Formats: sequence, structure tokens, C-alpha cells
Amino acid sequence: MMVRIINICSGKGGVGKTTITANLGIALQKYYNKVAIIDFNITTSHLGLYFDMYTCPVTLNNFLRNEAKLEDTIYTHPSGLKIIPASLKISDIVNVDVNNLKNNLKQFFYDYDIVLLDSAPGLGREALIALQACDEVLFVVNPHIPSLIDIEKYKQVISSLQSRPVPTGIIINMFRNKNYELTVEEIRQFLELPVIGVIPEDEKILAGFNKKFLVTASDKKSSASKSFFKIAARIAGVEYNYGFWERLKRAFKKEKFS
Repeated sequence: MMVRIINICSGKGGVGKTTITANLGIALQKYYNKVAIIDFNITTSHLGLYFDMYTCPVTLNNFLRNEAKLEDTIYTHPSGLKIIPASLKISDIVNVDVNNLKNNLKQFFYDYDIVLLDSAPGLGREALIALQACDEVLFVVNPHIPSLIDIEKYKQVISSLQSRPVPTGIIINMFRNKNYELTVEEIRQFLELPVIGVIPEDEKILAGFNKKFLVTASDKKSSASKSFFKIAARIAGVEYNYGFWERLKRAFKKEKFS
């Protein structure tokens, strides 16, 4: 099976794209043996921060500047997830050529199952290169009109590419289920793409970031964590089975203590 390179992208910043990339990467470890996430947002990199990686001896920037091999930039999370962070130093942006990465992804990650790209927001140079480097695209939106309009622009750009990635679907993030929000069905109809998951607004996500842990690694029972694992199951093409195990545990406890 060939590696699937999935671009996690958004039309604007602040919709939670990096949060989704980090947590979804961990969730996908439940269904695959080899998963990697790459910080493709070189100029405003944040992905490493979600894993308490404030300083790294070698980053993606070193590879893009021909100062290191790609394998030297890979770090392993306790879950088994492979992480390629970008540098937080503004000086490390100089002489960076993202095309070096685009041309090496398929070859280097040939024996991986899934590689997630944490794309730069919008449609700047880095975002366009990520589109050309991936096989599939997952759009992250919030339940408000502006983020949907930006995704429509993304779809038009994809249709103009010679090598077109497949728009796999939409992840709705920070969903509060309020009357003033667009509904899931309204978003699906507007973008004419399947909604593969809805992440509810969950304070445990923010608390986890400030305390340096991810909700999918620390609190699998939270509403947001369950949503991430459901999305991971859908990407893997398998049935989400969390509810089955919960029912089995409850039945066991009832039989044991009744």
C-alpha cells in the first residue's frame, strides 16, 4: 500500500488547523503502524509547540537549507507518532526552499501509512506547495461564513492544478451547536463536500495545550478526543469502536459488583 499524504489546510488562520493535525496524528496511531506529521508552515511554525518541542537540535529548516538529512529531523512521540517540526527562529527562514520537501515526500515516506501536512493558512507560496505535494486535502472550517468562502477559493485553485489532490472532506472545528452557527448540513451543502468529523469546542483542548499535553493522548474520554478518534477511524475506513468497549467495561463492572 502506498503512503497517503494528506494536507490539513484552511483558508484563514485561527480555525484550529494545527490543533487538529497534532491530535489527529495521535488518533491515527490507533489504526496505522507508521504515521508522521510535518510542519509545512515554515514562516509561522507552531506544530512542535503542541508536543513541548520548543527547541530542537535539528529541524525541517535544516533539511530545506541542505544542512541535514530528512531522517535527522524526525522525532518520535511516546505514542509512536513521528513528528517533523519546523524551526521557531526567524533567522532559520533564510535560504529555505520548500520545493526540496515536495520532491522528496513520496520517496522518503514510501513505507509509511499516513503523512499529515500542517499547511500554512491561506493560499500563499507555502500553502500552494503543500497542495502540490499531497494526495488528499482535508479542509478545516469553523461554522461561520468567512471560513467557508475561503475554502471555495481553495477548491478553485485545486481545480486549476495539473496534479490535483483529492478534496477528501471537511472537519468542522470549535462547534458550539448554537443557533447563530451554521449547521453541519448547511456547511456540507455550501461546500459540496462530505463532513468527515465535527470537533466540539472543548476547554480540555486549551487546558491541554497550556499544560503541555494533547487531549487525544491524555483524555480519551473527552468529547473532543472521541471526535478525533472517530475522524481517524473514518480516514482508516474502519468502524469506530469506542462505544463497544465502553459498554463492555460497564457490563463487566455491573456483573462483578452486583
